[in-house]
Amino acid sequence: MRIGPLHISWKSLTSPSESEYEIFAGTPAGGLDPLTLPAVQSAIRLISEAAASLEIRIERKDGAVWVDDPTHEVAELLTDQPNDWSSTFDLVRDLVATALTHDKGGLAYVNRVNGEVREIVRYEPAHYTIDFSQDGRQEPAFRINNTPIPSANIIHIRGPFSKCPLNLARDAINAAKHMERHAANLFKNAARPGGVLETTKSIGDEGVKKMLAGWKAAQQGSENAGKTPVLWDGTKFVPFTLNSTDAQFLENRKYQTLEICRAFRVPPSMIYELDRATWSNGEQQGKEFLTYSLEPWLVALESAMRRALFSNEERADHRIRFDRDDLTRADLAVRATAIGSLISSRVLNPNEAREWLDLPPREGGDEYANPNTGASQPGAPEPTDEDENGAE
Repeated sequence: MRIGPLHISWKSLTSPSESEYEIFAGTPAGGLDPLTLPAVQSAIRLISEAAASLEIRIERKDGAVWVDDPTHEVAELLTDQPNDWSSTFDLVRDLVATALTHDKGGLAYVNRVNGEVREIVRYEPAHYTIDFSQDGRQEPAFRINNTPIPSANIIHIRGPFSKCPLNLARDAINAAKHMERHAANLFKNAARPGGVLETTKSIGDEGVKKMLAGWKAAQQGSENAGKTPVLWDGTKFVPFTLNSTDAQFLENRKYQTLEICRAFRVPPSMIYELDRATWSNGEQQGKEFLTYSLEPWLVALESAMRRALFSNEERADHRIRFDRDDLTRADLAVRATAIGSLISSRVLNPNEAREWLDLPPREGGDEYANPNTGASQPGAPEPTDEDENGAE
């Protein structure tokens, strides 16, 4: 009898299950999935989806200014889709989310054909390794599915430390998880603390088991809340009192939410912790989020994408820029007032202002003129000597 070739399937432990994590790490698996905490999930989604929502512009240097270059092959790729099965939004969101949750950071492979960029493919962390120990120079060596890949074809972003923000905040997240479980168990028992059954008689081990079984069947669980207990032979129920920590349980849970916000550098109000949010400080916190939370990730993305998507020659006069204007827009009334002031002071011309509003240019809109004074409007007649003498 002939036996065919033996195929052995090896499972990677890069993304272990809860039971595998507990066996190999020697720690409880309960803290393995921090994404089940709403505060953690909201902070990660806030940063990654905000970055992915911004328009990506490919710009070319024209003299001293940068102008859009929508015909560049990279611009056409990122405007449409980076590959056949995902969008640019998915690419950016997943790169940032992976960098926030995995120590290795987020990675995408740039596939070139005859030197031209044809697609960008993001990989899950289980499929790539990164070695920073090459000759002590901190030059990383990348492998995807155990195949060496030149760093010139890799888009890679990660946090500033050897561990990602999620793992750096693991203790704070686990404390929040334990509080969440405590709350679940408390309400499972009808939101009442436990207690002891006291009796003056000796009832033996079997009597204790029967008494506890009867008590649990009649009293334990939220569905039995409010039922009248029936005790026998002088037995008394003595409830435990709430200690100071239990009495401030809600405050403790809010504090852990703030700790998670600190770890990801996001304003609490932006993940709906609204205790100290007001109409006046909400806008300021949005600006701080853009400046201190989102901006570092945008700069990291721009740098990594520029290095991997452009050749050495193109990098001299091409760049990738995320358009932050979508996140800094004020309400319509404030925006209209600001644009009108900039046009009147001749900082912007009407067509530049229309571009801010995603409107097409109009004829005569390239002139810098104050629309509030007739003499400075485009097409107005030149002042005559009589006008000047009359003005005198």
